[in-house]
Amino acid sequence: QVQLVESGGGLVQAGGSLRLSCAASGRSFSSNAMAWFRQGPGKEREFVGYIDWSGGSAMYADSVKGRFTISRDNAKNTVYLQMNRLIPEDTAIYYCASAPLGGRRVRDYDYWGQGTQVTVSS
Repeated sequence: QVQLVESGGGLVQAGGSLRLSCAASGRSFSSNAMAWFRQGPGKEREFVGYIDWSGGSAMYADSVKGRFTISRDNAKNTVYLQMNRLIPEDTAIYYCASAPLGGRRVRDYDYWGQGTQVTVSS
């Protein structure tokens, strides 16, 4: 069984920054894509971004492009989400996910973490 564990969430003032981490255990994800999704209150889970662990490329939702950056540390099987210039609309539970091919849809991913809360003050 694969386990994904997010950390790094918290309360931050608008304009501030947070870095989320997602550590994978249970099997190797060296060739898997890793993604971040988020779900605000009363909303469906939405795509934030993903990184291809085989090629190192990344893509982002338009709402976070230029503010968020995904990176990885293959030796630690860990993916990061650096969030800068946060706005209240970023408030959500943030989830990491893993799949061999990746994508931007919830159904593209096989494994999910428990989520970490990010709250941006308004």
